[in-house]
Amino acid sequence: MTLGRQLRRPDLPTVGARWCEAALPESSVYRFLARERTRLFPPELFADLFESTGRRSVPPSILAVVMVLQRLEGLSDREAADRFAFDVRWRYAAGVADAVAGEETASFAHTVLVDLRARLRGSEDPDRIFRVTCQLARQAGMVGVKRVLDSAPLEDAVTTQDTVTMLRGAIRGLLRACPPALEVKVRGLLQREDDYRAPGKPACDWTDRAAREALVDALVRDAYRAHFALRGEQLDPRTAEAAELLATVTGQDIEETPDGHFRIFEGTAADRVISTVDPQARHGHKTAAHGFDGYKAHIAADPDSEVICAAEVSPATSGDAVVAPTLLGDLAPAEDEQAARGVVYGDSAYGTGTHLAWLDTHGLTPMVKTQLPVAPGGRFAKDQFRIDLQAGTVTCPARVTTPILAASRGGGRARFGAACSVCPLRDACTSSIRGRVVAIHPHEAALAAARTRQRDPAWLADYRATRPKVERKLAHLLRRRHGGRRARVRGLVRVAQDFKLLAAAVNLARFATLGLRSTSRGWQLQPA
Repeated sequence: MTLGRQLRRPDLPTVGARWCEAALPESSVYRFLARERTRLFPPELFADLFESTGRRSVPPSILAVVMVLQRLEGLSDREAADRFAFDVRWRYAAGVADAVAGEETASFAHTVLVDLRARLRGSEDPDRIFRVTCQLARQAGMVGVKRVLDSAPLEDAVTTQDTVTMLRGAIRGLLRACPPALEVKVRGLLQREDDYRAPGKPACDWTDRAAREALVDALVRDAYRAHFALRGEQLDPRTAEAAELLATVTGQDIEETPDGHFRIFEGTAADRVISTVDPQARHGHKTAAHGFDGYKAHIAADPDSEVICAAEVSPATSGDAVVAPTLLGDLAPAEDEQAARGVVYGDSAYGTGTHLAWLDTHGLTPMVKTQLPVAPGGRFAKDQFRIDLQAGTVTCPARVTTPILAASRGGGRARFGAACSVCPLRDACTSSIRGRVVAIHPHEAALAAARTRQRDPAWLADYRATRPKVERKLAHLLRRRHGGRRARVRGLVRVAQDFKLLAAAVNLARFATLGLRSTSRGWQLQPA
């Protein structure tokens, strides 16, 4: 397929375009896209996605506009194709407001959007639309040296499955992935009365505990038989992936009883696969009381212009501070560069010792909160002990000093032991018969400095005036249920691609609100 180019046909009437220009406000994203479309999405931006010969594609500049508006309005591919065909605002934004039925730019099938996303995903620059908006913001001087970080849950696009459904589904998936000869070999070893062809949960009297336990045992044994059939075989990537998923599902929830049977153990395994339909989705917790299934979206925004400078998606089990260095890559200067000292704002999820050390190493000023130490039962917290890292000692509120026993990975522990048994403050300090133990973090000095810093009224005033802006930006991103709070696609790569496209769409809407225009002197802000 070759690159389609948008034709200029000045002889056509411009009734639709004139109507939109008169009816739409100047800050409308439709007017912004109509005016700046060719500079934002020139044909050269997508040239690497197409061949030199073949059938001509729908112009990607049109599709880029449709994809942006689709993400802003939370539409499916079918709904977006339908909206483009009948909504004059969309056609005006794409530059084809007066195209008539039968013309190549009048409508297209929804699969065209699927094809373009797949081409982008397989390219060396899959997130080029988002990259264009970030580069544009820097060219217009809209991005400074401040960044505000935050994350939000993204619910997965599939149903969370129970262990029985996942076991059977993983066996079915392996059989579907196997070449015909290998499938016959695997099926020959399976003994449960099930051809594993129909989807869904196996038949069972779910009110009968013995029947449930027998079903689990039979499924696990069939899973082991299927893996035994693969021994010595050269597996293609698809079959190997299915076999790995079956091994993961079999091992994460199952335990063997002393009498040799298999059963589901109580509790939840760490990093548990929750669906064979989307094996990369995970159980996550935004707070201790708020759980979700799916992924976690992360952004870094400029607090002054409210432009999103970086966006990432991670598994739901990832910590915010782990992803932060990826979001701050453009702010951290290289080794041979000298740049203005950046400032990073974030809540206590970013106030870990490791992240504070990373910020210091890269010359970034931390405006991130660090959790205060607490102790169960309202007893003495760690900040009520005097920790002298240079001397390697800890002094308790009763003025007993004990040395810090260093740990192999840094930090250590201070054990008060027998001194607690005769201490008059024991009840207010510990309930352990072995006495109080104070853990020393490998980055204890950075954490202590951060806790001291955040008590400063000026620091607090700056933090409270700046950090909440990212929550409003996340609300803009996720205000739609479809494609916002709930992912439209499956798999980490596709969800990340879709989220970055959403971030690009929100950036473009922000540019329109701020009055960004291209002039002979470059991009400039021209507020109304």
